[in-house]
Amino acid sequence: MAVIIDGKKSAAKVTDAVGEAAAVLEREAGIKPGLAVVIVGNDPASHAYVGAKSRMAKQCGFHSMQYTLPEATTQDELESLVEKLNADPAVHGILVQLPLPRHLNSEPVIQSIRPEKDVDGLNVVNAGKVASGDLASGLVSCTPAGAMLLLRNQLGADLSGMNAVVIGRSNLFGKPMALLLLAANATVTMAHSRTKDLPGICRQADILVAAVGRAQMVRKDWVKPGAVVIDVGINRVDAPEKGEGATRLVGDVAFDECADIASAITPVPGGVGPMTIAMLMANTVVAAYRSVGRPIPQF
Repeated sequence: MAVIIDGKKSAAKVTDAVGEAAAVLEREAGIKPGLAVVIVGNDPASHAYVGAKSRMAKQCGFHSMQYTLPEATTQDELESLVEKLNADPAVHGILVQLPLPRHLNSEPVIQSIRPEKDVDGLNVVNAGKVASGDLASGLVSCTPAGAMLLLRNQLGADLSGMNAVVIGRSNLFGKPMALLLLAANATVTMAHSRTKDLPGICRQADILVAAVGRAQMVRKDWVKPGAVVIDVGINRVDAPEKGEGATRLVGDVAFDECADIASAITPVPGGVGPMTIAMLMANTVVAAYRSVGRPIPQF
């Protein structure tokens, strides 16, 4: 039976360290890390995510700012707010919650966030630094950064000699995850919907990362015995055993059967998910340290 990788426990260690780093910065430099979260519209899931981020920011000792804008907000109004936050020295991190309402174009908004305040790691400058192997001076996208931390805890920082397969090629996760694995010296294959013999490719992986958004797609016979499996999928499926109309969350990996063959595996929920918010907090405190030229803390 595989080791179940506890994302909640790892995330708690990160946020504890972030809180300590924030306290040191405030005590020694008089700077309180500031995180501004912008949400547009009334999407319940987005509001739940934003609420969790704001609560965690306060728990870490940050100055937490939330800007809740009406559904009818225009592109110019949103971009003007971002520009105002860019210019505010008390704001070290800016996060615009996605998805935005359909009438708004998210890409120019995200790219208008100054790279040094882009705590989501989505600006092309930060993405380019990851692509070029410069992980020291930018801000890394939170979910792949969290997944890599879980892998480091399990396998160490140097993945030399290991084959890694990432299923999924999105800009948000798949591509940066593959680049982070490459920077750790793994030999990386990016697989996707057009990949020939996907199960066969996956069976070669010492590290298998699934991020495709298809419930329980990865089966036991896809997994190499002893592989470490990182499941990034979050899918809601029917759960009639819990009552009429009930649902439950599952990943992209058939957890129960794959746990019989993997050496370690992340559950859904409770695996990579908690790490995303933790790494957002880490990016914010890193941005605050950089704003005053202090050596950045490591997480």
